[in-house]
Amino acid sequence: MNTREQEQKWKQTVEKTQQRFPERKDSFKTSSDIEVERLYYPKGDTEYNEKLGFPDTYPFTRGIQPTMYRSRFWTMRQYAGFGSASETNKRFRYLLDQGQTGLSVAFDLPTQIGYDSDDLMAEGEVGKVGVAIDTLHDMEQLLDNIPLDKVSTSMTINAPASILLCMYIAVGEKQGVPVEELTGTIQNDILKEYIARGTYIFPPKPSMRLITNIFEYCQSYVPKFNTISISGYHIREAGSTAVQEAAFTLANGMAYVDAALESGLDIDSFAPRLAFFFNAHNNFFEEIAKFRAARRIWAKLMKDKYKAQNPKSWKLRFHTQTGGSTLTAQQPDNNIVRVTLQALAAVMGGTQSLHTNSRDEALSLPTEESARIALRTQQIIAHESGVADTVDPLGGSYFVEELTDKIEEEIEAYLDRIEEIGGAVQAVEEGFMQREIQHEAYDTQKKIESGEEIIVGLNEFKLDEEVNPDLLKVDEKLEKAQVDSFDNIRKKRDQEAVEKALVTIREHAKNEKTNLIPYILDAVKVYASVGEICNVLRDEFGEYTGL
Repeated sequence: MNTREQEQKWKQTVEKTQQRFPERKDSFKTSSDIEVERLYYPKGDTEYNEKLGFPDTYPFTRGIQPTMYRSRFWTMRQYAGFGSASETNKRFRYLLDQGQTGLSVAFDLPTQIGYDSDDLMAEGEVGKVGVAIDTLHDMEQLLDNIPLDKVSTSMTINAPASILLCMYIAVGEKQGVPVEELTGTIQNDILKEYIARGTYIFPPKPSMRLITNIFEYCQSYVPKFNTISISGYHIREAGSTAVQEAAFTLANGMAYVDAALESGLDIDSFAPRLAFFFNAHNNFFEEIAKFRAARRIWAKLMKDKYKAQNPKSWKLRFHTQTGGSTLTAQQPDNNIVRVTLQALAAVMGGTQSLHTNSRDEALSLPTEESARIALRTQQIIAHESGVADTVDPLGGSYFVEELTDKIEEEIEAYLDRIEEIGGAVQAVEEGFMQREIQHEAYDTQKKIESGEEIIVGLNEFKLDEEVNPDLLKVDEKLEKAQVDSFDNIRKKRDQEAVEKALVTIREHAKNEKTNLIPYILDAVKVYASVGEICNVLRDEFGEYTGL
């Protein structure tokens, strides 16, 4: 198809899209009254079609929607969670009042690794790095007065993802929201936990079973929910390069596709709900090129390698979070500038949703004021900068296109190496990705310590005086209150129903071909806890101890 034919096809798609999502304005203009076109592209260039094409057309280098942000801004989804469910609910409602357009839940460490708040393993960690969720009662409080038919929710949860998803479904049911109308995302990416983050519970094989169980269940009952967010964010936070982040994430994505196919699912039944999660660091043009290259590679993989027929299966949809590891405790206000650059790169790279870190996150969980500034950063980019007025504004830049090509080549070289090893799961078990990341992290730290790599305010342009900003402190009494609340739920619930539900999960866990999600849902509805369900699965699946 030549450029003229592609152009006509794209314009037809634009017309259809505008019937559902009209553009924000009749015309877009600069401050000097110069009209901004919807898209800029060369006329009659055949190579353009092969590498770039038009938005919403294969290979999606220039974006996955025909008009991108001219019709709808990205979802502004600030990550939040601390202390109790009721405290976090207050922060959620504050952020929604300030113009946030989606929720993103941070869970505390005990919840992430499947321990209840009264477990000895949880002592001192309850509510510290996220919200404590023990039973459905906590999820009910977390989402109190938040209409789940209008707000989508992202949950950063992995090993116990099936349990938290079931709790979310149960709360929606209590609100009267049809399960097929629930929208959101569960991270549900266990491979990157083995590689970089560490909040795993079960060994790879049963973990992959739980993930494909979720794929299968959601395609039938929760079709608008993103069943996985394949995450490069934590790979980058552990010290990887931009190329490694994208390569290892795409390799993990292929592993999940392979596992789903092996379980008998059809590629087009689950692939459209796969989502990705990337980091945005300070090298502005590299980040933009990384996003564009990743989109192009994924489209080719899904179309050519996996033979997906539905064009929605070819699209790489992604959330971005600005780089936590780039923030400094020294001169924390400098972090506002870093986050702005990173957020701008994510938007110009075509992200579907975005979290902007707060200036004080190198020191503590963000204060309300810092969270508001982070949200305002996104809103200023959206409404005042003009970068959302045309699609892929840096498309056609000699530098950006060359950089996109080079990053694509390096990603594909990594994918070839991982395939030679035997795929992502085998590469994780052999420690290949871990070693690659550790090498880069060590090399970067040496450069910072030697001054070869300048970090403003840290190793150059330093201040002598100590800066003591106001920090958020989680009340130590919240842990006892959470434990007491959980104890109260235990006393009130139907213990016989809980025991019966846990026994049922245990029986069905023994059969690898059984989908466990319906039985987990039954258990959470009678207020079985995260820890109780995870302990049953620990007994049956064992625990992963790493390399």
